[in-house]
Amino acid sequence: MSLEQQSAEDIAKLRANIELAVLGKPEVVKLVVTALLAGEHILLEDVPGVGKTLIAKALAKSLNGRFSRLQFTPDLLPSDITGSSVYNSSNGQFSFNPGPIFANVVLADEVNRAPPRTQSALLEAMGESQVSVDGETHKLPSPLLVMATQNPFEYEGTYLLPESQLDRFLLRISVGYPQREHERNLLKSHRVGEPVDELQPVLSTERVLALQHAARQVRIEESLVEYLLDIVHATRDSEALQVGVSTRGALAFYHASQALALVENRDHVIPDDIKRLAIPVLAHRVVSHGMLPGAERSASEDVIRRLLSTIAIPT
Repeated sequence: MSLEQQSAEDIAKLRANIELAVLGKPEVVKLVVTALLAGEHILLEDVPGVGKTLIAKALAKSLNGRFSRLQFTPDLLPSDITGSSVYNSSNGQFSFNPGPIFANVVLADEVNRAPPRTQSALLEAMGESQVSVDGETHKLPSPLLVMATQNPFEYEGTYLLPESQLDRFLLRISVGYPQREHERNLLKSHRVGEPVDELQPVLSTERVLALQHAARQVRIEESLVEYLLDIVHATRDSEALQVGVSTRGALAFYHASQALALVENRDHVIPDDIKRLAIPVLAHRVVSHGMLPGAERSASEDVIRRLLSTIAIPT
């Protein structure tokens, strides 16, 4: 079996395994796997109870890595995320006690409920793949995928993530309510327990790292690089936006396109990969003029859609 065939088979197994627990959401599962292969993180923004936690658990169960969950609250401290030094009375020395961020899949639940200082500790760890405690640097496990959640319709007692911190997430996606048929199947599947608890690992963390390397080898023709940059620069020139996509955002867009192509079992990017990813990758990286909280997301997404309709697609 060739490397390409092995990669396609492994990705298909991973997606199928997650979908045993996450019913009726193949596009969401595809984007989650895309973020994993791109080596980046996800912001799940939706109402409570639609399966955000379930997706993170199903992904973690499908890998042979470690899963941890952080429930963000107003009194959560940075050390509750990164870990801290603990005094050992037996030898009179301090030893490092790793925090929950030392895992392969980390669920940061209701991330907007913690104060900015605590949010920054998480986002710094995400960006640097390491934490510094008491002057010592500790490397985080690899692969590392942080899935943060927040409720976009609840603002009392919350701290909105600044745009500069939103930029740390490769994708912002919504799970959405399931269709009636899928919800019926979900109710039946929960008669005797949680299906996610029955999932078995189908990929090793070492294999995930190999797939991440394979994603970076996916070809993007020069005309598609220009198409991607046309979209990025259009956000900077748009009169509807105060802030356009940063260079870090452009690089994330590039890597996400490569990863999606690999998920789709291709060794090259096509224009549709870039178009499909434009909103989940870019909309949270721009700032619309004069938008109130709650309207910002839809306004930004509408601007991206309008820009896409005006930019010529390479043939």
